[in-house]
Amino acid sequence: MILAGLSFGFMGVFVKIGAETLSTAELVFYRCAAGLIVISLMTLPRRQSFKVSPAMLRLHLSRSISGFIALLFYFYAISQLPLPTAVTLNYTSPLFFVFLVLLQQKKWPQWQLLCSVALGFVGVVLLLKPTFSAAQWLPGILGLLSGFLASVAYLNVNELGKAGEPEWRTVFYFSLVSTLGAGILMAFQSTSLHRPDLSGWLVILGMGITATLAQLSMTRAYRKGRSMVVVSLAYLTVLFSTLLSWIIWGASPSASAILAMLLIVGAGIWSSATRSQRA
Repeated sequence: MILAGLSFGFMGVFVKIGAETLSTAELVFYRCAAGLIVISLMTLPRRQSFKVSPAMLRLHLSRSISGFIALLFYFYAISQLPLPTAVTLNYTSPLFFVFLVLLQQKKWPQWQLLCSVALGFVGVVLLLKPTFSAAQWLPGILGLLSGFLASVAYLNVNELGKAGEPEWRTVFYFSLVSTLGAGILMAFQSTSLHRPDLSGWLVILGMGITATLAQLSMTRAYRKGRSMVVVSLAYLTVLFSTLLSWIIWGASPSASAILAMLLIVGAGIWSSATRSQRA
């Protein structure tokens, strides 16, 4: 999970660099196409079946569409905001996830969960206020929505796992839907598409490699490790993104921004721990 966090941090760096010349749709297309190619190369030689039941297909579509839109919003937020800010907003997903599970189970949340969400909300408000100018409210809200939609995708992944769906098939359908969706968006931008030069292809290659490595590492961590340890380590992406942004762009976060990130990370870990204890 440490390797996954570091890889996601570097992926964010490549996305932010690529956003200087590529649109959000192009970034999502190249990132997901790389994953689709890797999964296809892993599964086609083994003649593994891609067929699913209608019920599983609905779950796959729900996971893939919500994940695709979340990725679009996340990449757009990265292109417009400081990298640590965009990453932290996306990592509000555990807070949303806990409430979605409680709504699904029709249970009233414990006071610890309410406190953790309140703490996370304070962190989000504190992060938005010192970091955003008036022109950055849209990417800020979309970054927050990416966290919510990611939680919807994680909920679907959880249901697919309980139903016995293999991880590779879940990743395949997500990559397929996202590649097609981004390709359609690119078709509407046909007059403004960019042809990457050598440096652009290197950025795309770096983004594809780090994203694929992150997904594979994260999948293995969740399958082999203890869930609470994995969830806690996932927040290292925020730390790695902050350090990389500082090293590469010299963008040292303010004291209030650091406090806000710590509040959001702490709230996410607290809510996950509370849900785990309740389970």
